[in-house]
Amino acid sequence: MKKIGFIGAGNMATAIIGGLLNSKSADGDHITVYDVLPDKLQAMADEKGIRTAQDAKSVVAESDITVLAVKPQNYAEVLDSIRSAVTDKKVIVTIAAGISTDYIAKAIGVECPMVRVMPNTPLLLGVGATALSRRNISDDDFAFVYDMFANGGQVVILDESKMNSVIAVNGSSPAYVYLFAKAMVDYAKQEGIDENDAMKLVCATLKGSAEMLERSGDTPEVLIKKVSSPGGTTLKALEKLDEKDFYNSVMEAMDACTKRADELSK
Repeated sequence: MKKIGFIGAGNMATAIIGGLLNSKSADGDHITVYDVLPDKLQAMADEKGIRTAQDAKSVVAESDITVLAVKPQNYAEVLDSIRSAVTDKKVIVTIAAGISTDYIAKAIGVECPMVRVMPNTPLLLGVGATALSRRNISDDDFAFVYDMFANGGQVVILDESKMNSVIAVNGSSPAYVYLFAKAMVDYAKQEGIDENDAMKLVCATLKGSAEMLERSGDTPEVLIKKVSSPGGTTLKALEKLDEKDFYNSVMEAMDACTKRADELSK
């Protein structure tokens, strides 16, 4: 059984560890975690039954695969602290937006196997959407990393050149959906519909619409037409969205997301 390490004990690390334990891909004795916040680290260890380390370097030394689950602004410090423990056999998994494998390789001075990952927060519930790109890694090790994230939802494999662009597609996009849901629920409240009832209907509608996109075999354009009766209410709503340039606004928002990722890239 492979030994898996995590540097950082935040939400993403928690979600991935939960998937590993639930799928029995690893047990608590084969998972080691370090975090700069001792209380947070101990709470995770107590809850998950995993091992803890005193520093980031020890995690790498003890692990076959190390997940860097820290914020992008902390990468320089973390990479400097682990570089003496990294070898060309140690697998590094990075989940930070904008951090390239080139940057990591230069920072640690070793051409080790790597996987760059862009997950999203629904991974916490086992319904995430994750993009992966691989570098210098064996098929067996990559399959293990793939399964780490497949345990928590949908996974696709991309070339690393697309990893900044995909942030707008799955990494940041839950926020767009939440904003859309907020507008729908706020309108319902304005019309005197109970907020809880409205939220139930909106959530069910979003889930059902996603299922239709996945399972119906129809394109989004065809599905829109199937909901839109001539002269009906849906067309009136779509006309107003078109008047406000909704489609292009979404496209521009996603482009702004990608450009910001490019600006932050290392």
